[in-house]
Amino acid sequence: MYQYDQHDRAFLADRVALFRDQVARRLTGVLSEEQFRPLRLQNGLYLQLHAYMLRVAVPYGTLNGRQLRALAAIARRYDRGYGHFTTRQNIQFNWIRLADAPDIMADLAAADLHAIQTSGDCIRNVTADQWAGAARDEIEDPRIWCEIIRQWSTVHPEFSFLPRKFKIAVTGAARDRAAVRFHDIGLRLLRNADGEVGFEVLVGGGLGRTPVIGKVIRPFLPKAELLAYLEAIMRVYNRHGRRDNPYKARIKILVNDLGSDEMRRQVEAEWEGLRGGDLRLDPDLVAEIAGRFAGPALTPDPAPVRAVEDLPLIDPAFRRWLDANTVAHRVPGHRIVNLPLKPIGAPPGDASAAQMEALADLAETYGHDDVRVTHEQNLVLPHVREGDLPALWRALDGLGLAVPNLGLVSDIIACPGLDYCTLANARSIPVAQAISTRFADLARQQDIGELRIKISGCINACAHHHVGHIGILGVEKAGAEFYQVTLGGEPGEGASIGELVGPAIPAARIVAAVETIIAGYLAFRRPGERFLDTVRRVGVAPFRERLDAAA
Repeated sequence: MYQYDQHDRAFLADRVALFRDQVARRLTGVLSEEQFRPLRLQNGLYLQLHAYMLRVAVPYGTLNGRQLRALAAIARRYDRGYGHFTTRQNIQFNWIRLADAPDIMADLAAADLHAIQTSGDCIRNVTADQWAGAARDEIEDPRIWCEIIRQWSTVHPEFSFLPRKFKIAVTGAARDRAAVRFHDIGLRLLRNADGEVGFEVLVGGGLGRTPVIGKVIRPFLPKAELLAYLEAIMRVYNRHGRRDNPYKARIKILVNDLGSDEMRRQVEAEWEGLRGGDLRLDPDLVAEIAGRFAGPALTPDPAPVRAVEDLPLIDPAFRRWLDANTVAHRVPGHRIVNLPLKPIGAPPGDASAAQMEALADLAETYGHDDVRVTHEQNLVLPHVREGDLPALWRALDGLGLAVPNLGLVSDIIACPGLDYCTLANARSIPVAQAISTRFADLARQQDIGELRIKISGCINACAHHHVGHIGILGVEKAGAEFYQVTLGGEPGEGASIGELVGPAIPAARIVAAVETIIAGYLAFRRPGERFLDTVRRVGVAPFRERLDAAA
């Protein structure tokens, strides 16, 4: 992973000192809440329903054991003993005292972490494929380019006060695991006909009030011109983006208003004045940053590992975990180990301080000191030797981190919802807990197969409900909580936005409605057909009929 140097640490120290002064002035009343609000948001500090919430950046979702222990220590000392991992590959602490915030920032800086630009109308944390550097289908590690974008965009003087928040995702693999089509800018590393590696550039994707699939405005961009082209996009957006209406301020609205052809024309014209200039990336600089992502020196071992072959015969639980939660590594003899933070009946994405501390130890012992955060609110150990899998599985099982439900009905994504968030219309966490409890039986989950449920408590779509196979959106009607349900969403290469299945459903009936939908799928599906495939084949009408009959 990227290693901070003296310049990085001096920058963070200055930011901590500045924020400490700002908080002191707020606590003494020199600053009003209105004056303080933009200052705290620049440092990821939100005022929620019950307390302040701090959102900590995990750049491109990569942590080491020391950093994970630092997050655990913050959870113990300043929060209620846990943290919540988010769909932006960040972690949130929901019970922060304002007086403690500067000390938390200092503790983060000591671990080479921060909360800068995790809020506000700026370029947010750049996200990437959680299997970066380990995936078999990877063309190139996307984190190298995420780090270059991070260094360029952090406190960028021209783009610190954009019309609206701005999100960038990068994938370097054939399979899109970073949902690049639903970001303000999505970047896909690919090879052109000459075998050169560059970027496909998508613009104007996003969810929220108006879900949109991003448009390709440049099929192939040379890597050296990445920052110049990004700057051109940002300038066009900063110049024309709506500032009079926050609901129409995202770049997706600008692309829709201009049309993708005109957007492309303006970006290309802006780029002409930038390409080949100071923003052109020096190959030596790229190589220096890439060297910090070289990854561990893994020894290929194509021979079967006896312990991994024998244990499934003795303990079927190990086989279920091995099949469900691990995937092949690019280096033979190793596996990528996924750790769903979705135990039955628990809030999705939460990890206790004890779990984080223990996982830091396991990462150092078995995973080359590398932990990833996914945009699906799970964790990953990307580099594990196959011979270590039995011991790792036993340790994870003792921590509650070996539930073999990755991609199944209980692997639910949910935002904090009305339990915490001032913007929410309805609760998300209790709905997720109730659904996972209803489908707790693992054999039943496996029979249903791959099914991605995503639950948002408001139209801001922090849980990406629009791209859930089953998407659930909390709405408010006459002071009561209701839920709209969509079917058929998909964030990856077959990107699609879910279709509304019918009228909003009262909170008391939403879990039963999900069960009715799944029962319909089991009745409609063909052999080997996933839930998403069935919905795309039969449409939502048959599911609507079943919901109407059950109402």
